[in-house]
Amino acid sequence: MGLLFKNEGHVVFKPAKDVDLTPASSELYLRANVKAPRLAGFLVKVFAWFLESRIFGTLLLFILKRDNLIHKLVTNAELEEPPVYVPLHPFEDKEEQDVKQVGSELSPPELVQQAIECLPVSLEKTLNGSNFSFRHWTISDYSRAYTSGEITPRTVAEHLIAAIHASSTPPLHMSFFINYKAEDILKQATESTLRYEQGVPISALDGVPIAIKDEIDCLPYPTTGGTKWLHNLRPCTDDACCVKCLRLCGAVLVGKTNMHELGAGTSGINPHYGATRNPYNRSKISGGSSSGSAAVVASGLCPVALGVDGGGSVRMPAALCGVVGLKPTFGRVPHSGVLPLTWTVGMIGILAGTVEDAFIVYAAISCQLSPRQLSVSPKVNFPLLNSTKPISSIKLAKYGEWFNDCSDDIRECCSNALERLQKQYDWKTVEVTIPEIEMMRLAHYVTIGSECSTSLSSFLEKLDFKELGWDARVALAVYGAFSSKEYIKAQKIRNRQMQFHMNLFTQADVIVSPTVGYCFLNMVTAYTILDDALDTGELDYINGAALVRYSIAGNFLGLPAVTVPVGYDKSGLPIGLQLIGKPWSEATLIHIAFALQDLYVSEYRKPEVYYDLLNKNSVF
Repeated sequence: MGLLFKNEGHVVFKPAKDVDLTPASSELYLRANVKAPRLAGFLVKVFAWFLESRIFGTLLLFILKRDNLIHKLVTNAELEEPPVYVPLHPFEDKEEQDVKQVGSELSPPELVQQAIECLPVSLEKTLNGSNFSFRHWTISDYSRAYTSGEITPRTVAEHLIAAIHASSTPPLHMSFFINYKAEDILKQATESTLRYEQGVPISALDGVPIAIKDEIDCLPYPTTGGTKWLHNLRPCTDDACCVKCLRLCGAVLVGKTNMHELGAGTSGINPHYGATRNPYNRSKISGGSSSGSAAVVASGLCPVALGVDGGGSVRMPAALCGVVGLKPTFGRVPHSGVLPLTWTVGMIGILAGTVEDAFIVYAAISCQLSPRQLSVSPKVNFPLLNSTKPISSIKLAKYGEWFNDCSDDIRECCSNALERLQKQYDWKTVEVTIPEIEMMRLAHYVTIGSECSTSLSSFLEKLDFKELGWDARVALAVYGAFSSKEYIKAQKIRNRQMQFHMNLFTQADVIVSPTVGYCFLNMVTAYTILDDALDTGELDYINGAALVRYSIAGNFLGLPAVTVPVGYDKSGLPIGLQLIGKPWSEATLIHIAFALQDLYVSEYRKPEVYYDLLNKNSVF
């Protein structure tokens, strides 16, 4: 780290501008130093009782923060940089390759059409006689099937409802959804069917099923945030802005997906609504907190779903479930109508079976239906994915020690993906050093915890804590223990990291890394759901820190990021490669992700739990 000196509990950092970011840097890579046992069942209840005790709670929280280096690297750190409280990046009109600029005044259907015109023109693909062992049905597949009359949105909705029921009952118990209404789904699909019969579909999204994380307002459903109580204190009275955009495009909004309670974990195990199971292996986690959204896409129930990404909460489950996860730049997509749990690190994100579908929905929800956080609207560039050749001269920044801090399977798979990108497109890898990554993780944890605790404070005063899951009770106890001093120090660290990353982006177009690390005990990608966690949730901060290892910069620094599936571990579980981009550079990021997908799409495998909604003869 950029230290001037240190002692047992006190660290002084040299100015960010003086820290060496070259591969020859003397900066040390500090691995996560998490000291907390896995707890579930009766043990997590005992732990929660101690934390909430006036006598023991303060002492126990002090020990936890000390042993996990929060005191040393955040609380008592001395930094000269002023705090940066919101990661809003000034917009710079930088040139991007092979893009077209679209007007911010366009309606969601017009933006979708602009995105469709950027896609490659190809004949309809089918599995029979193709080179694909498996591929997800896309938005374009649905649109073509509806337009040709091969199938109707109403029929797809009937298949979907049957599939949701099948997935929710024995023997599967996948726990994809918190709430869905068959009559509402059928009503939307019937209206869409009529539009196709009259030859006037609204957009390519008309009739396409899309699921919404239960952190985002979507009528007629309550917004629970994965709890049993929050919707009673904060009623949902309108659609979120992003949902309004999708509704204006004619999408069929199929319900609210399961999530980790209050987004306060990485497993997707919810004691109230069930553990969302991974479609590639039902005994494994799907990842959190947007667990249900990732799983419904992987299982074929929807080509796209919306999530919210506060600490990798879209990209983590996307990688674990073998789908694409896109998190735009902070401020790019209007955030109104989303639970304000983590207002400076959380962003609406998109989970999709393909990069093209993530791009189409990104186009739809980037429409400005509500006032912006920025005084100047950034220009929106769409990538011309129909270009005859990929964009050229791309530089990929790689920090070797960080990149390799994962399981052998993940390291080998992601390294091979990077080599294939270099060989296929003649892109270059730039070796760099990213300092103080563990310090950034801790500062992000202080920030997201403080914001969550503060946002819920008025509700928690009225709440009987028995309504909370035990793991959420522990999380809120820890979150509430962060002081104003620690919060401000964390924002100083944010300033340093923003300077580091902006410096790195003068040398490269994107930063590349695995999307998740590994699970500590068995070194696999997604770990096993144990029975003792089903009723109480679980505390597993060691695995949690490994899962979020590569995600933090996207949230803490407001940077766009995307994960693309690039293979499988020895257990057959998906592995994702992450690309972190410059602020406002979604078009370049999507270009690179599309090129990466093209190298792997023929190798994708069908999940263990999968529903083919476009098969007219499907029976569930």
